[in-house]
This record gives sequence, C-alpha cells and structure tokens, in this order.
Amino acid sequence: QDQFVESGGGLVQPGGSLRLSCTTSTDISRIYAMGWFRQRPGRQREVVATLNDSGRINYEVPGRFTISRDLAKNTLYLQMDSLKPEDTAVYYCHEFLPLTPLGDYIGWGQGTQVTVSS
Repeated sequence: QDQFVESGGGLVQPGGSLRLSCTTSTDISRIYAMGWFRQRPGRQREVVATLNDSGRINYEVPGRFTISRDLAKNTLYLQMDSLKPEDTAVYYCHEFLPLTPLGDYIGWGQGTQVTVSS
C-alpha cells in the first residue's frame, strides 16, 4: 500500500504563496495519476488538482494553483499562489483513482495544514 507524506503547509497571509510537497513509498512514475486533495473545515474532502503519467493536468481550483512532479526526487508538488482565506484546509496527496469515490480511498497520509489568515 502506498504511503504518502505531505509537507510545506503553514500560516500565510491572504495573497501569499506556499509550495506543498508530497513523497510516497512508491515510484510515482509507476502511478497512473497523482493528485492533491483538501478538506476544508466542515466540508468533505475534495480534489484540488490531478496529474497523470502522460502529463495531463486537471485543476478543480483553476488559475492559482500549479501541480507538478519531479521524478528524480519522486516528489509531487503543489504551488499555491494568491491564496485566499477559503483555501484554508488540510491538504493531502494521493494516487488519483478517477472511477473511485473519494470516500472509498484508503491510505491517506496525515496531510499538511494550510491556514490563510491575516
């Protein structure tokens, strides 16, 4: 079972930036698709962005976030710019399984807390 470790979160002012990192016990080049997800207070977990092995990217939060990966470092990134208070959430990475409801995913990491506040 894959293990995911997220880092890079923190407290940032509105308009600020953060870069999240995710490492996994599995060679990410062998994973069909990876994604960033978040759980905002009082809400269900949601997809933020996904990246598949062909480089195809999909954003559910368009315009401000950039997903990327470094295969040499076996690391997935999420660059977050122009952060807003509503981006406050725990952010997770995971293999993206497009035919599987998020509620059925297993093996979540601890996530990394992002708090956007002045």
